[in-house]
Amino acid sequence: MADLRLEDLSASNIAAANALSLKPGQEQYVTPVSYSAAAAIINPATSWQRVVIDGDDVVAFIQADFDPEAPSEEFRSILWRINVDAEDQGRGVGRFAVEALADEARRRGLDTLYVIWEPGEDGPEAFFLRTGFERSGTTDYGDTIGKREL
Repeated sequence: MADLRLEDLSASNIAAANALSLKPGQEQYVTPVSYSAAAAIINPATSWQRVVIDGDDVVAFIQADFDPEAPSEEFRSILWRINVDAEDQGRGVGRFAVEALADEARRRGLDTLYVIWEPGEDGPEAFFLRTGFERSGTTDYGDTIGKREL
């Protein structure tokens, strides 16, 4: 894991990011990276998208948004997506990505990071709790809002 590094999502790595595999049951919780790429075009000033590289391989994708003008506090500094390849889950890749995101939030002068997840047996809740998020509420449609103080 010593070779992990972040790179901007780009034309040279989006195909590999789109090819990240999932463990059985995770499909309902993760949308394809290509859906996320549109956010950078729509909101280039606020969208933050990176891939995690291990050696020469893309092993994860993370997307966040930093919008100080968002009407809701949760959307001012929010982790929207994290996809870690099935073969690389459980070895610290996701934690590396979340810590890099937290560092970026701090660099921008923020002290809180949010995430919203769908509850479920194969869902991401345990991961988010392990990486420092705490349940702070629910959305109108029943998803969990997580908050991490930086």
